[in-house]
Amino acid sequence: MAEAPRITLRPATRADFGLIRRWLARPDIQDWWGPVAATEAEVNMALGAEHAICRIIEADGEPVGYAHAVDATLWGDNLPADLEPGTWDLDLFVAAEEHRGKGVGQAALGLLRDEVFATTLAVAVCIFPSVKNERAVRAYEKAGFRWQSVWHDPHTGPSWFMVAKRGDPSA
Repeated sequence: MAEAPRITLRPATRADFGLIRRWLARPDIQDWWGPVAATEAEVNMALGAEHAICRIIEADGEPVGYAHAVDATLWGDNLPADLEPGTWDLDLFVAAEEHRGKGVGQAALGLLRDEVFATTLAVAVCIFPSVKNERAVRAYEKAGFRWQSVWHDPHTGPSWFMVAKRGDPSA
């Protein structure tokens, strides 16, 4: 049995944008992240934001995906009413198909969540997976996220609003 790859996060920079754009243009990434124009704008905003953490997910040193965490207020007023002030929104994808379904996304999510709690005053982190993406929802549950409500994402439709709070032992 092959040994699981070592998952790390490294800072994403403007130099990585070409790679990220190629990933965002793929239909399988658009299925969960939304249309290219919207996702490119989101990544650009995160890369330029003071209150954002942008990372390239690596498996044994090779780039396999992208992740970011941003102060949720960066996205404006179109947020769930029960989103607690001081919550950061996490988003990620594993682009390398050979690394999907093997815990890479869950490991990257845990690393990003821990980095947010170690480096910011965030009270919680949240994620908005599509209600159709059951595999991702199960991974987020394993990473300590709990369902709050269904929220309508303007780009991808109905999504679960899931939260992990600082200090929650399951997070």
